[in-house]
Amino acid sequence: MAEYESIDALIAAVKEKMAKAVSHAEGEFATVRTGRASSVLVERLPVEYYGTEVPLMQIANFSVPDARTLVITPYDKAALKEIEKAIQSSELGINPNNDGSIIRLNFPPLTEERRKELVKVVKQKAEDGKVAIRGVRRSARHDLESMEKAGVLTSDDVDAAEKELDKITQSFVQELDKALSHKEKELLEV
Repeated sequence: MAEYESIDALIAAVKEKMAKAVSHAEGEFATVRTGRASSVLVERLPVEYYGTEVPLMQIANFSVPDARTLVITPYDKAALKEIEKAIQSSELGINPNNDGSIIRLNFPPLTEERRKELVKVVKQKAEDGKVAIRGVRRSARHDLESMEKAGVLTSDDVDAAEKELDKITQSFVQELDKALSHKEKELLEV
């Protein structure tokens, strides 16, 4: 027996899972640097803090005084060196300026070549999101077949549900494509 009692329950679960895949991809897009300072770039950066790795956002405050500067103010000044080390070893490619009480990150304007590299990274993240969406569809189709074998659904019900699944899948892929083109435009903007 399949895990869903009805097609409606299956469709609702599919929509929820696909929406999560899209929002995850959008969250991944946010971590790709656009030449503007944003705390999203470093919030989840793992920092060694008293022997434990914690996300930077748990041990510091962020401010953006201008479009190209991010200021990180640790709650505990003893963490400054570790925060600095984490930023240097990250893929940000930015050298932190430590003045003893805060860390300043100055974001240089992106070169054309770097912008194109970042677009490729974002496209890959979008493709990963689409793969996740298609995986949800595949799993739902398997559940429909199980429901048909168990005698819960007729083959006409399954055909109608599969058409509905395809429509839902297309709409979520389009939503992801829209987010991708917005991020692409943002990255290529000089």
